[in-house]
Amino acid sequence: MGRSRLGGVPTVLAPPATPQRQLALALDSGIRDGDAGPRQRREVLPWVVHVAGWLTPAAQRALAAQFRQWALPPAGLRHPRVPSGELMSVQSVCLGWHWQPYAYSRTADDTDHAPVKPLPPEIADLGRTAVADAYGRDHAATEPCDPDAAIVNLYSPGARLGLHQDGEEPSSAPVVTISLGDTCVFRLAGVDRRTSPFTDVILESGDLLVFGGANRRIYHGVPKVRSGTAPDGLDLPPGRLSLTLRETGLTG
Repeated sequence: MGRSRLGGVPTVLAPPATPQRQLALALDSGIRDGDAGPRQRREVLPWVVHVAGWLTPAAQRALAAQFRQWALPPAGLRHPRVPSGELMSVQSVCLGWHWQPYAYSRTADDTDHAPVKPLPPEIADLGRTAVADAYGRDHAATEPCDPDAAIVNLYSPGARLGLHQDGEEPSSAPVVTISLGDTCVFRLAGVDRRTSPFTDVILESGDLLVFGGANRRIYHGVPKVRSGTAPDGLDLPPGRLSLTLRETGLTG
């Protein structure tokens, strides 16, 4: 589809409300521990699984703190621009591979051309654990996922994401989406259509959504974020933060 000749627009986060300290994301205790609420798993569509309350508040705070570091330049947070030249309303920072609509690279070619930040090993582990928890250990073995890229999107008030496919990756491994902050409506259409009927999933802070198998290329988007619904203590800017982990299948 080509790329816009205009670059993205770098953005800067407002400082946190409370002093930041380094928070470790411990997979053995950070996902499920004593401060977690009830956990509910349901298959929304074939191979599309929603796990409510997947991340504990502590793990959510750790991810939010890490996001503030990822958002800093070089290769920091920006509004991407689609090939038509229109700016996307979401703000985005990438790890492992830089995604610029609609292609991957190892450098932030639409802003400062700096090397993309590496994908932390614990975040890749988080993706593998997500697939196993969504599909079950046995089924996850038939849908392995070894994440090498993350797209982290900040939906400020009024931001949305149109229906699209995750189609730039040669890999057919499942896609993992973790939601923080404000509640959103996550909309699913079909693999071969972006029109109705739709299946809407309400994602709250700490929820997990995994889609793979026959629905790996399903059209999906975020038509609405419900402002003011985030839990206290995340120290995120107003809005929703999504962490999408993918195995690209790319080399180089």
